[in-house]
Amino acid sequence: MFNVMIGQSGGPTCAINASLAGIIGECLKAPEIGRIYGMIGGIEGVLNDNIVDITSLFADGAEEKLSLLSSTPSSALGSCRIKLPEPGTTEGDGTYGRIFSVIEKYSVGAFFYIGGNDSMDTVKKLSQIAESRSCRTRFIGVPKTIDNDIVMTDHTPGYGSAAKYVASTVQDIAADCSVYSVKSVTIVEIMGRDSGWLTAAAALPSLHGYGPDYVYMPEVPFDVDSFLADVEKAHRTHPGVLVCVSEGVKDRSGEYAGSSDMSGKADVFGNKYLAGIARYLEHVVRERLGCKARGFGLSIPQRCASYLMSATDIAESEEAGRTAVRAMLGGATGIMVNFIRQGEPYRIEYSTVDVARVAKKVKYVPSDYIRPAGNMVTKACFDYILPLTEGEVSQRYEKGMPAYLPAGFFRK
Repeated sequence: MFNVMIGQSGGPTCAINASLAGIIGECLKAPEIGRIYGMIGGIEGVLNDNIVDITSLFADGAEEKLSLLSSTPSSALGSCRIKLPEPGTTEGDGTYGRIFSVIEKYSVGAFFYIGGNDSMDTVKKLSQIAESRSCRTRFIGVPKTIDNDIVMTDHTPGYGSAAKYVASTVQDIAADCSVYSVKSVTIVEIMGRDSGWLTAAAALPSLHGYGPDYVYMPEVPFDVDSFLADVEKAHRTHPGVLVCVSEGVKDRSGEYAGSSDMSGKADVFGNKYLAGIARYLEHVVRERLGCKARGFGLSIPQRCASYLMSATDIAESEEAGRTAVRAMLGGATGIMVNFIRQGEPYRIEYSTVDVARVAKKVKYVPSDYIRPAGNMVTKACFDYILPLTEGEVSQRYEKGMPAYLPAGFFRK
């Protein structure tokens, strides 16, 4: 018998807790597993020995609690953005020594980490260190990111719900923009540092006649003059122009297009904090075209709007967690759970892939998903995204508000 430890890392999503629920539920059923421990604040919780005994929290009413956990947004165990040092360095020896001393202290035979690209790099490094130390602990990665930019998987848990929110919100904005006869431009900024998957989802309302005029993604160099020409072209047919743009669009020189309105600061991974392209374009439109303009970002609700969760996304996220446990019990380590799409009708096969093939790599929107002009997506892109946004999650409500697992549940 051995114990397991689970952590969450990176940006929260609507679905990351569904994967956590899947892992916990499957572990509770396994006779080989003793205690289930949770890291409070991801790998930072391990470094600080901030660990909670999850098993005792689910000793009673596990089914109801797991159901609530699945429909609770954000990261219930807390998160972090810590870059682990490279193995084999002086700094690394101390850091990994602390991590593996905690793993030994809690008799951890399996370590599950739910997160994005950087989190999969953590799983890769820990697997490498474990092998060098002849440590038998198994390290398993479970993907999550609303950016949908992890390679070797058809899509990532969290993306379907975020895409559903973005598409639904943009549809409402489009309806609002159609009211007045005065020329105007509305610019909606959508998350997406390196890839435009979420911005691509903003085009879905076009299928119902309420879509944006244009979408601009990081995969295509952004040119201000071309953007203004697009706006003027749209104005020839209707007054209220709506465009959606990824926060990470860059010009042909590789600089962020809205860098003049950004802080210039970066996180520990060297990623610049992005926000400002919509405000920048708002100013450009006013100065160059002389018409009414407004720019704003959808910001945090893209990843935490539980009332627009995709049922497909939540079900798949739970199954990703269960698949991770089954793979671990089968002896796997140094792997990430991945999704393989199986033709029509839409169906997903759950599998695993060597995490070293995933870590620190980016999956971009393919060129055949983007129209030649670079300002709208194709039918192939619609066909890819639509199944991921299908279905509504049936939530409990209390006093008119969605019922979540109690705040701080894992910190008792």
